[in-house]
This record gives sequence, C-alpha cells and structure tokens, in this order.
Amino acid sequence: MANKIVIIDGCRTPFLRSGTDYADLMSWQLGMYAIKGLLRRTGIDPSQVNRVIYGTTISNIKTGNVAREAAVSAGIPQNVPCHTVTQACISANQAITSGIEAILAGQAEVIIAGGVDNVSDAPIQFPKKMRKKLFNAQKLKGFGGMLKFATTLRPSDFFPERPAIAEYLTNRTMGQDCELLVGKYHVSREEQDAFALRSHLNAAASIDILKSEIEPVLLPPKFKRIDIDNGIRGESSIEKLAKLSPVFDKQFGTLTAANASFLTDGASAILIMTEEKAKALGLVPKATVVGYAYSAQNMEEELLLGPTYAIAQVLKQCQLSLQDMDVIELHEAFAGQVLANIKCLNSDQFAKTALGLDKAVGEVDTNKLNTHGGSLAIGHPFGATGARLVTTCANRLNRENGKYALLAACAAGALGHAMILERYSA
Repeated sequence: MANKIVIIDGCRTPFLRSGTDYADLMSWQLGMYAIKGLLRRTGIDPSQVNRVIYGTTISNIKTGNVAREAAVSAGIPQNVPCHTVTQACISANQAITSGIEAILAGQAEVIIAGGVDNVSDAPIQFPKKMRKKLFNAQKLKGFGGMLKFATTLRPSDFFPERPAIAEYLTNRTMGQDCELLVGKYHVSREEQDAFALRSHLNAAASIDILKSEIEPVLLPPKFKRIDIDNGIRGESSIEKLAKLSPVFDKQFGTLTAANASFLTDGASAILIMTEEKAKALGLVPKATVVGYAYSAQNMEEELLLGPTYAIAQVLKQCQLSLQDMDVIELHEAFAGQVLANIKCLNSDQFAKTALGLDKAVGEVDTNKLNTHGGSLAIGHPFGATGARLVTTCANRLNRENGKYALLAACAAGALGHAMILERYSA
C-alpha cells in the first residue's frame, strides 16, 4: 500500500460459551468493554478517533447499529460517526478493511474497528403468520378491535421460531456442508480429533499469552471478574474425543461437538491509522497492513473453502509465498474445514482446476499455525473473531521476531478473507 496503514494494538473481552456469564448482557455492552479496554491500552484520547466500525452477525433490533451504542458507552464522543457491518464470520475483517479504505480515501485518520456477537441474546421471533397479525393489529382501535384480534389467535401462533444457523439459499447448516467437504477431500475423523485436541492443548499452554490480549470484564451487579476464555479444555484427550457421537450426520458423520467450534459470546477491537498519524500521536505500531483479499465461491460445493481462494489472491497481490510467512492464524470453524483448506492449498490439481494456477499455492507449516490455539478452543463470536486474528498475528510477529503474518477465515455464503501483516519497523 502506498500509504502505510498500521495496527497500533488490539484487545478483546474473554470469549465465553453462550449461555454462561454473558447471558444477561447485550451485544453493545460487550462491545463497550472491548473499546474501553482498547482506549486504556493505547492511551489515545477518544477525541482523536474519527470513526468506529463494528462487525456483527446476530443483530438485536433495539441496537441495530451496535457500533454506535458500544462506542458512545465506552466514552467515544457523540460527534464521531459509527457504523455496523455484517459479513457472517468475517464481519470484523470487513469492519477493519472498511476502516483501512476510509483512511486511504481521506475520510478519516484514526479508526477503531472490531466486532461483537452475543448469541446468548439472540432475538427469537414469532412465526411469520403471528408477526403479520401483530403488525396488522397496530391499526385496531378500541376494545372491540382488540377482542376481534384475540379471536384470530391460535396456540401455534405462540410457538417461537428456533434460531437456525443455516444457509438461506441451500438450507444446509455449515456443519452439514463441512461433512460434505471432509468427505470430498478425505479428511478422517481421527485427523479432525487430533487437530481439535491440538487447539485445546495449545490454548491451555498459552493461558498467560491469551490473557495478555484480554480486557477483563467486571460483570454487574456484583462485578464478578471475568478474565479468561471458558471454552478451553486442556484436560481433554484423544480417547475422550473419540467417544463423542457425530452431530450433523449421526449415522456416517465425523463432526462432533469437540471438532466443531462452539457458540460463543464476545467482542474485540483494534486501533488503526496511518504511520504518519501514529508518529504525530507518539504511538508505536505493532504491524503494518501489507494487503488483503476477499473471495466468494460456489455455495453448493465450496462453502468453507474461502480461505484457500483468498490466500491465493492475497499472496499473488503482495508477491509473497506461504514460505515467506512466519506467523499463520487460520480461523477454526471446524477442524475438518482447516484441514481441507490445508490440503487444497498444497494440491497442484486444485490449483490448476480451481485457482487458475500452474502449481499448488504451497504447504502450510503447522509449526507456525495457531500456536496459541484457535477458535475450536478459544471460541468464535461470529462478529469478533477477525479482530482477534489480527491482534494475535501482530503480537506474535513482535514476540517471535517474525516479518510476515498471514491470517484467513471462512464465512457463511461461501465467502473468505485473507490478510498479510508485516512486523512494524520505523
């Protein structure tokens, strides 16, 4: 990029299994905690922030623009524009790149970007027929009108619609799509369980490192301190994982509750600006954004292969290779999804037939991959994971004295995202 866009710092709330300690909070509150933490870590004056962009997937009708409520509640001045984006599991990634593009377009200098999701507070709807009745009931007047309305109601009108994480256009859940993917690319149950166990053991061994990226939440009303993710299972074993039954295809499937990411609540935030602005504010960046790419594929057959397509694009764009990467962070929606993408990246046949390349993108060095655990252990708040990946990559580059970091994620709708960061040097 002609103008260097830099990452100053990032943080997140603890990621918690849905239905646990965040069950009584709303998304804007989690976002507020993350933004407050970012302001504290960087020491930046909130009046210096020009825009706040947040990603989310599960929107609450009361806070449709959750970026605004989270930002203002965190102390961002009310004259700062805020907006919310949604792009499934890469919503925070889109928030970050939208911020980058706003800076490059001269629309802003300092941006807070990130994301939030609180599945525990997911809006649950009445059936369509009941919603239609309630909408029409707004026009009724007097007791007679209300009585007439009451006579139209049936017991079935009150049965809520169960939330379903499924593709609208294919009517398949992501787990069902992953079952198809691992079957096509011959990823075994044993491989998936081993990768899931690796994620948990890596995370358990990295608790102090994970805590360094977390802003504790003091949970009202008694201000209980939450300072670590609660989905990490460091005591697990391959024998325990092998005993679990398949979830999505109960007869022939290989995906279980352990090798698939769990529903998670949490928020994240990062501070981005130009190198010139960072120097003017006396801030030392952690990383520079080298480039990024988005991809979209066939939803029937390639729903979870977005990382492969996006990685191929961004490496070509930046004229780099997988071998140049010192740090690699891949979002773990499912163990099988990561393993299938790794196989596709290292396949000459896939490169020629799907990517239009002469040879494979390359082999992913697993010694560089998700060394502190990934979404399978840490958790995956849909709208927040992208900023967690950026924060972790920037920190790992500095801690490990690396030069380049690659992050990538898949998303519903057969979408993908990849980004390359470079460790900052003045």
